[in-house]
Amino acid sequence: MKPRVAVLFGFGINCDHETKAVFELVGAEADRVHVNRFVSGESSLEAYDILAVPGGFSFGDHLGSGRLLGNRMRFAMRDALRTFVEAGKPIIGICNGFQVLVKTGLLPGPASGAPPDFVQRGSLTLNDSGRYEDRWVTLEFDPESPCIWTKGMTRIECPVRHGEGKYVMPSPEDVDRLQEHHQLTVRYVDPVTEPGKGISDQLLPYPISPNGSMRNIAGICDATGLVFGLMPHPEAIYARWLHPLHTRQHDVSHGASLDGWEGEGLQMFRNAVEYVKQRS
Repeated sequence: MKPRVAVLFGFGINCDHETKAVFELVGAEADRVHVNRFVSGESSLEAYDILAVPGGFSFGDHLGSGRLLGNRMRFAMRDALRTFVEAGKPIIGICNGFQVLVKTGLLPGPASGAPPDFVQRGSLTLNDSGRYEDRWVTLEFDPESPCIWTKGMTRIECPVRHGEGKYVMPSPEDVDRLQEHHQLTVRYVDPVTEPGKGISDQLLPYPISPNGSMRNIAGICDATGLVFGLMPHPEAIYARWLHPLHTRQHDVSHGASLDGWEGEGLQMFRNAVEYVKQRS
């Protein structure tokens, strides 16, 4: 059985081809589906096992990154998205896709046990640098997170490409609640720290934290661990040679889950595909 993945495209999304490709590399059957096909009912989200909202500049980032596509999905695909999540099917949003999931209210979502309510609880706003950031960053994952996408992952390096990547919530107490439930799945860390010990609540200096996110947040999951979003691009390090320093990394161990040419980001997509296979 090959899990079926719907990769959204249209209206300025521009990372759909590579997102489709990485899912296929780990054994899924992926289709690029224009969001209008789901809105019109021409395609059914129910026919898919995984939903991916890729990076890009949906609707040209007018009115804010992810705002217009987020509203389109929140209102025109509301019932389909609720059914998809309640059926236990994974969703990922990368970069602009993360912004979209936050603006729909799917992330961070309501407390555990509650169905999606499409209430926006956080936002992604302008980087502290006041500029578009295109650089490589180091990420570390919470090993206690319920996120099914990041199981077994400790640390990776991958690029960010965003102008509005600073994750914020109305109060520190809101972030406390997410942290208590291990929903702060991935954070920016200083690459000189020991793997597994880099996560810090203290704001890291630029450019280690490229945007100034509260508590160095790079990505979060919902209470179920099925819906996950992050600003960096794991699909951009599906192969080792995509790293700018790959020729100098011959002696670096990338972990037992990687085989030969595989890059560190591919495991994230494999985790979701294997999760679906195990449930079928």
